[in-house]
Amino acid sequence: MEARGINKMEIQKKIKNLIKNSLTDLNIEVEIIPIEHPTDVSMGDYSTNVAFMHARQLAKDTSLVYDRKVYTGDVVTPEGASPKVFAEKIVNIMAMSRLNLDIGIEKIEAVNGFVNLFLSREFFSDSIKEILKEKDFGKNKTFKGQKIIVEHTDPNPFKEFHVGHLMPNVIGSTVARILEWNGADVKQACYQGDVGMHVAKSVWALQKGINIKEAYVAGSKAFNEDEAVKKEIQEINKKIYQKTDSEINKIYEDGRKQSLEYFDSMYKVLGQNFDYFFFESEVAGKGKEIVEKNIGKVFEYGDGGAIVFKAENFNKNLHTRVFINGEGLPTYEAKELGLAEIKYEKYKYDRSIVITGNEINDYFKVLLCAMKQIFPELAAKTLHFSNGMLRLPSGKMSSRTGDVITATSLIDLVKEKVKGDERVAIGAIKYMILRQSVGGDIVFDIEKSVSTEGDSGVYLQYSYARANSILEKAKEGNIKPDANIPQDWVTTEVERLLYRFPEVVARAGEDFAPHYIVSYLTELARAYNSFYGNNLIVDKDDVASPYKIALSEAFSVVMKNGLTILGIEAPVKM
Repeated sequence: MEARGINKMEIQKKIKNLIKNSLTDLNIEVEIIPIEHPTDVSMGDYSTNVAFMHARQLAKDTSLVYDRKVYTGDVVTPEGASPKVFAEKIVNIMAMSRLNLDIGIEKIEAVNGFVNLFLSREFFSDSIKEILKEKDFGKNKTFKGQKIIVEHTDPNPFKEFHVGHLMPNVIGSTVARILEWNGADVKQACYQGDVGMHVAKSVWALQKGINIKEAYVAGSKAFNEDEAVKKEIQEINKKIYQKTDSEINKIYEDGRKQSLEYFDSMYKVLGQNFDYFFFESEVAGKGKEIVEKNIGKVFEYGDGGAIVFKAENFNKNLHTRVFINGEGLPTYEAKELGLAEIKYEKYKYDRSIVITGNEINDYFKVLLCAMKQIFPELAAKTLHFSNGMLRLPSGKMSSRTGDVITATSLIDLVKEKVKGDERVAIGAIKYMILRQSVGGDIVFDIEKSVSTEGDSGVYLQYSYARANSILEKAKEGNIKPDANIPQDWVTTEVERLLYRFPEVVARAGEDFAPHYIVSYLTELARAYNSFYGNNLIVDKDDVASPYKIALSEAFSVVMKNGLTILGIEAPVKM
């Protein structure tokens, strides 16, 4: 039987072929066969509504007509065939196919027009064996051969590392790991703004003896309130670019070094490793050169001698942006063009994914439009995803200065709730960020983030630790795991979920969607904890105990792999 050792990624394809062959026997040719996992496991492991979709095609077959109408949910379509009868016909044909044995299907039934398929006990036993043998269960080759660079986090030196950096860091690094698990060769990059007006404001404040943590806020306040200071800061900005003032150079270099060391300490806390660091100071010259070469083709002169890109000329929904200002300095937009080229020189990627906050969505649309005119191939390879804001239930997160709260402050708040355990606090924060689809704002409820009742990173970590304690107990009792299914064993929800992990990883990769993995692991943890609560797992007098232990070990493998993808530590003990 081919079910033994079957590639779990191939199951859906084989089931679709089985259904397709049955429809062919009914003279119906279709390309798309929808199948899904029923929410209720009593309805099978896979289900299809294909009978509803194609009942009309059998309207002329009087043996399938039911009162000359077809009932599809709340909609009544005249002159159709009954999905209920049609589904039964499909099941009768499918039941005669030898492909059932090859896949490992134990039962097929028609229920109210749906075709439900149940996998065999032997199939699940084979799945457990495969998981225990392949410790990296879940990895696949969907994106094998693809080179992908994921840029995220992008903090600016001389500023705090706040939750606006934490969000893309968690999302970006997780997307990178998902792509790696799907077979891609992935590099992670961080682009940091180490030149620009924010730096000049900070350097001005540092000159006045203000602490680096408060320098940017102080410089910005003075810039906005004092016209003379504004001119001083603008002059400092030029000198930083030109590197003509030794005193300013030293203040700048010292401040930059402190900032980068601080960011490195944050990356260590978050478990983050970057392959490349890019800086605005390194790409600014290249960006300016690209813009100047394309004046008259893509760019034109605007007010005050600035060089602009009129994106509305290419897309009426876009707007004009400045790429080189009136003082001859490249803006963020120009630097991004230089970054795109330098990125590709460093790593010949097939795809460049950039993850930012959604406040720059419009900016990025204009940037990609300009890039399309200059580097059409690189523009085609570039994907931009954005995340929303992190908020408390009572409103936006704010510190004493009125700015968005720092990442350190948030971590400390959660650590207080978990007795100072940083690994649990980081896991709790990452879970809350990754639990919903990328793009929307996140309401960060600290109490929910550390709940041991479910829907939290703590719950997943606790479930993993619980399974490991079972395995330790079994080892002490000299009971070895055995994935051969016991004679009277009734398949549990744990088995019905474990084998699905590779397809969840693949789907998360295709849609760049970490929340698929979060939802799956949460459901799996609930199923295992229910299994744990209803079974004595380690019992020398129980012939099923070795299988229960094998099931616990398979759960621990999948849970650890899932947590690894999410960047959440999997503690053996809690």
